[in-house]
This record gives sequence, C-alpha cells and structure tokens, in this order.
Amino acid sequence: MTHLARAATAAFVALAAACTQTAPPSAPVAAAPAPAPGGPVLAGPVLGADGRCTGTPPGLATAIAPGIGECDLVRLKGKPPTDVLVGESGKGQREVQVLYAEPGGRELYFFVDNRLERIVR
Repeated sequence: MTHLARAATAAFVALAAACTQTAPPSAPVAAAPAPAPGGPVLAGPVLGADGRCTGTPPGLATAIAPGIGECDLVRLKGKPPTDVLVGESGKGQREVQVLYAEPGGRELYFFVDNRLERIVR
C-alpha cells in the first residue's frame, strides 16, 4: 500500500468515526485538478472531490462489483456519497476513496484509475 493510500485510509477511518446521521453536510471541496500530461487515461466520467460526476455514466453496470467506474457506483447507490477523497499514487495512478455512511453502517470504496478495486464494509 502506498504512503498516499495509507494516509488516505487513515483520514477516511477518522472521518467515518466522526460521521453521524445528524451531522450537517460538509462544505464542498474544490474539484481535483486535471491529470498532468502523460498521466492516466481514464475511461468514462470520474468523480470530483465534491462527489459530482464529470459526465453521465454509460449505465452499463448493473451491480456494485470490482471493475465498475466511480460514477457507476454513484448511479447504482442512487445518492451522492458522504465524502470523496481524490489523490494520486506514487505510480501516477488516480486513486479515489468514496465513503457512504448509512444507517446500517459505513462502506468505503477504493478506486484506481476509475475502476473499483475493493470495498470495505
């Protein structure tokens, strides 16, 4: 796990611990900068740090499973995420962590280059 991934995971764990159903929504965060030239080429729309998609997902995914795109997750969940953390790995890959805090628990989705890698429930 990269240093960025460890730091991001620790930040999300702290955020998840502080989340409650009655907490007011957090203020939007500035959108992530565009990838540098020569950076990863991403298929389809991606999430910004504010939880909004950069475009309309193709709608091909029918279930939350490894390999789906960031915006497909939001479309399948039917609501915006609680929080989104966008960063870059030491290998130049786009890394995104998407948190959904729901009454039944919290779910954390890890994406690399706009593809779901793993889910922590």
